Parts: sequence; C-alpha cells; structure tokens
Amino acid sequence: MTTRALIDLLGIDRPIVLGPFGGLSSVALTAAVSSAGGLGSYGLYGYDGARIRETVASLRAATDRPFAVNLWLPTGDEVTPDAVDLRPLSAALAPVFAEVGAEVPEPPERFLPEIAEQLDAVLDGRPAALSLVYGVPSPDLVDAARRRGIAVIGTATTVAEARALADAGVDAVVATGAEAAGHRVSFLQPAERSLVGTFALVPQVVDAVDVPVIAAGGIADRRGVAAAFALGAAGVQVGTAFLRTRQSAVTAGHRSAIAAAADDTTVLTRAMSGRLARGIPNRAMDLLEAAPILPFPAQNWLTGRFRTPAAAQGRSDLVSQWAGQAAALARHDDAADVFAELAAGLPR
Repeated sequence: MTTRALIDLLGIDRPIVLGPFGGLSSVALTAAVSSAGGLGSYGLYGYDGARIRETVASLRAATDRPFAVNLWLPTGDEVTPDAVDLRPLSAALAPVFAEVGAEVPEPPERFLPEIAEQLDAVLDGRPAALSLVYGVPSPDLVDAARRRGIAVIGTATTVAEARALADAGVDAVVATGAEAAGHRVSFLQPAERSLVGTFALVPQVVDAVDVPVIAAGGIADRRGVAAAFALGAAGVQVGTAFLRTRQSAVTAGHRSAIAAAADDTTVLTRAMSGRLARGIPNRAMDLLEAAPILPFPAQNWLTGRFRTPAAAQGRSDLVSQWAGQAAALARHDDAADVFAELAAGLPR
C-alpha cells in the first residue's frame, strides 16, 4: 500500500502519527501534531463516556485538522474487584500513599468503564480515526465507524495479529515492534512470546496484509522514518520523541529521564499495570517489582491511586516512565521540531 493511500484515508498531509499515550496524552500535543499535518492521537484508557465527549470537544476546539482517539479492547482475562484481594499490596504501599497525601483506597465497584460506553462516545464524537489495541474489532464496530466516516486502525505485534486485523476489515494496521514504549499490546499470544523487533516485523506485515501499514517502535528521527519506508511502511507512528516535548503531559523528571536514556536503559515490566510494558526504571517500579503483582486491571487501578497525585506533584519517582529503546534519539523539546525532524526522512 502506498503512502498516498494512508494520507487519503486519514485526510492528513504527512504520514506521521502520534503514538497514543493512555494516561499521558495531552490535548496540546495531539493538536500540535495534527496541526502540523500529521495525525495527532489521544489515548482514552480508563475514560468514561462523559470524559470522552469532553476530550473530543477539547480536541476539536484546539485543532481543525484530523485526529485519532485510542481505546483498549477487552481481552477477556481482566479481573473484577470481587475476584482479587487488594489488601496485601495496598498495605505494603501504605507509605507511598502517605507520601503523596492519598488514602489507602477501598476496592471500587469496577476497575474500568464498560467498553460499550466508551465506543458509543467515540462514535458520537466522529474523530477522523479510532485506533485500537489488544484485539480485533467486531464487524458491527467496523461498520458503525465506517458509516460515520471514522477510519479504524488496528495494532499488531505479530504477523498473525496483523492478518486477523486485516481479515476483520480494519483500514490500516500499526505494526509495533518490541522496541516501542509503553504496553506490549499482544492479543493472540502472551506478550513475552510476541517480542518481534520493528525491523523484522514491518516488512513481514507489509507482505501479509493489503491495507496500509504504519511502522512503530524505535523511530525517533529522520533515519528511523527513512528505514520504515524502505521496509514498505506507508506511515510511521512515533511516541517517545514526542513524549520528551514540553507539549506532552509527562513530568519534568520523566522528560529528563528520556533525555538521559541510553540504548539499554528501558526495561519490560508488569509492575506498573499488571501487563507487560516498556519504560525507564524508577523507585515505583523497583518497589512494585519486589511485591506480588496483581493481574490487570487491578494492579493498574491500585498503582494509579498514587501515580495520579504523584504526577500532579511532579514526583517522577512514583509514576510510569514509559519510553522506548530509541529514547536516546529523542533530542527536541518542542513538538514542531520533532515533527520537522521526522518529516525530513519521508520519501521525496
């Protein structure tokens, strides 16, 4: 598939997509990438319907260009509050809650909003694109999105996942290599068995599907963009390089950690959320690695009760410092400069 196919599909000028950061998204960064001619993305993990509608309205007020929103599909193995005991880990984390001025939380009625509620709000909002992770959209969802002019973008960590997404009728596939920041969004095999690198994954996905392929993972400058297109990609998705910018929602300490990162700085861990993810180690990760890790989304909900106030206080030692293996190549602190650097690697 050609770059022009992706550009026409999304109504953008340049085939550069902002990685959606569940929990770290900002309207400012999403709008900056969209306004520059790419596709800004906003992660809606954990948002209920009302908050999704508010966020989409804010994005529309900030940019008149196309943007995407991102949701996590249920995998079926998510635990409910009545199926897990939060008390042992809550007690172990009591000093951390005290540090940020938070009470040790009581179990909630539910850990996450219903996916149907989230999808209804997204469909009502009619963004240019809905990107999805952790699964394959239903035919009804694909049809409903298409009727509203919403492109559906699936996310694959293996060739088999890419084929499953293409067979389901998605409009484009993000092929995300193991180098990428944040959660490993595998859904056919365990994440530990789906750690295919970007350089190996992208050309195999391009050969396997007949929709545009967006390369993600390890792309932070013009060289990564040029490599992705040499591998047959129709576009690129970039996360860490944009996370370092002042338009992102991360703490100043998180930005500094990205700036100071080396090639081997990031690690894969389940400590922060209960699902495998790539980030920069800090005190929170060390504390949680030493304790029993709860299944998702219990772990993510519980750690979120101290991570949210910690982020508000600028406490980078107690937040999720997501970053990819190309963090050392993230050298700009303004989103416009990152976009210009990436655009310099696009085919002429």
